Amino acid sequence: MEGKKGFSFAAYKSAFTLCGITLVAGLALGGIYQLTKGPIEKAELAAQAEAYAAVCPGAESFDVDETLEAAIASLTAEDGTVADGQFGGIVYESAYAALDGSGNRTGCVVNVTSKEGFGGDITISLGFDEEGTITGMEFLTINETAGLGMRAEEESFRSQFVGDNVEAFELTKDAASSDDQIQALSGATITSNAVTNAVNAALYLVNSAAQ
Repeated sequence: MEGKKGFSFAAYKSAFTLCGITLVAGLALGGIYQLTKGPIEKAELAAQAEAYAAVCPGAESFDVDETLEAAIASLTAEDGTVADGQFGGIVYESAYAALDGSGNRTGCVVNVTSKEGFGGDITISLGFDEEGTITGMEFLTINETAGLGMRAEEESFRSQFVGDNVEAFELTKDAASSDDQIQALSGATITSNAVTNAVNAALYLVNSAAQ
């Protein structure tokens, strides 16, 4: 009767070597991430500076907003979406403080993605003043149907969100009758819902950070 076969010394050595390589690689990647996190954020700011300036008129520079970043961490679930799920598939991308020429905070920028667009992810950049009023809105990513969902980029739709200070917006198929109502795009309800939910998630973040 044959005895039980065991691992050879070479097999043990290979296993320990593999574990060691994996550990070192993981630590190295972690170190690289910490070293590159700052430069990556600065590169993102530079690349999207035009959009940020558009949503925060008067701001001359933008910096990482630690209060909003902390709020993002507390409101985000393990799967990366907003924790309570009331806004659907929403992901907070980043948040920055808007600064004037003297370095004083004049508001903030929040970048948020809805994963429930008809054609894929929709990422928007929203500007807020210090009172929580929306000062501007720009699309960073949108791939909706031409002539339907893509009309979300038009000023007539985007302007419905700007200049209002509300707790949340409500989508309606009829003409908006109050500041907190948004008239949906005809034939593009899914897109309208995705955008409105993204804006509401941004409002939720800003209001939570202010508490």
